[in-house]
Amino acid sequence: MAVPRNRHSNARKNSKRAHHAKKEKNVSNCSNCGKPRLSHRLCPFCGHYGGRAVITEGQE
Repeated sequence: MAVPRNRHSNARKNSKRAHHAKKEKNVSNCSNCGKPRLSHRLCPFCGHYGGRAVITEGQE
């Protein structure tokens, strides 16, 4: 296994990690009720996904 020959400074180490920050979640509006929901997921308010009802009111 490879072993580093010299130690990297903290500034050099941290500058490599500058792009490791968390990104915001992709939020879109539901096409049925208009409330915010995560992309590619069922709407938690009305139960619609892809233009159709996946969960009806009595099915939960």
